[in-house]
Amino acid sequence: MPIRVVMACFFVLGASLSCAAQDKGTLDPKPLPPLAHPSDPQTPAKELFGRAQDAAALSPDSIGFYSHGCLAGGEQLPINGPNWQVMRLSRNRNWGHPTLIAFMEKFAAKAAHASGWPGILIGDISQPRGGPMLTGHASHQIGLDADIWLRPMPDRELSREEREELPSTDVVREDQLDVRADVWTQGHFALIRAAALEPKVQRIFVNAAIKRAMCRAAAGEPWMRKVRPMWGHNYHFHIRLFCPDGATCRDQDPTPSGDGCDASLAGWFSEEMLRPRKPGKSWPPMTMAKLPAACQQVLKAP
Repeated sequence: MPIRVVMACFFVLGASLSCAAQDKGTLDPKPLPPLAHPSDPQTPAKELFGRAQDAAALSPDSIGFYSHGCLAGGEQLPINGPNWQVMRLSRNRNWGHPTLIAFMEKFAAKAAHASGWPGILIGDISQPRGGPMLTGHASHQIGLDADIWLRPMPDRELSREEREELPSTDVVREDQLDVRADVWTQGHFALIRAAALEPKVQRIFVNAAIKRAMCRAAAGEPWMRKVRPMWGHNYHFHIRLFCPDGATCRDQDPTPSGDGCDASLAGWFSEEMLRPRKPGKSWPPMTMAKLPAACQQVLKAP
């Protein structure tokens, strides 16, 4: 895909931006006002899914594609676990397919062991019924994507206020050419490596500078092909699972062969990629017509 097309998709779809991960939450979230015409076919799908507060009482299913779909029978990740804590609780985005929730609960212990951290801080997963979000992401729509912060979990339970206001850790230099030597640690490397070694993980998105740093340490390792550069992702990394058996979703194309430490990575450090210009054209928000028909039932379900 040409670079200019990739950049256009990035800006239009609102990919999983690191700045969105840093946006503060609120201690007093207010419900969104009812829509005047929710059945209007021109109503943006994000307005409908963004108002769902609970999961659809249907059999679990990830429907559609990571950036064009929804979630039936979602499960909520507990906000505290032995080796994890959920951040930005006011967003109500700690929902996922039961396969992802079970994965996160088990992976948190492995992540703590690998990194030497007490545990991990978990950002956005999905909305209760998946679908497009009002802010922050193009994907995370089918309950198989999760963001993990690049800040160790403390060895105490965070307060509600801390969960809404604490920032993550920016591990990338200001010039975006490499990681910050005084911040990037072996623990960060080991954490991402542990995720990439998991068979259920299809892809991991990181800032290109993080990929560069990992290439210095692990070029040639087969699991490195899963670690893919993407704009943002300097405060967190993004895990994407394969579609579970029996789900009606579609997997992303297989990752390219090789470790990704070649000329394709070097291209991410060109001026065009480091400071991309926003496209002049704008696209209307996604409507329900662009989503699988089954997503209508997901919205209507009790």
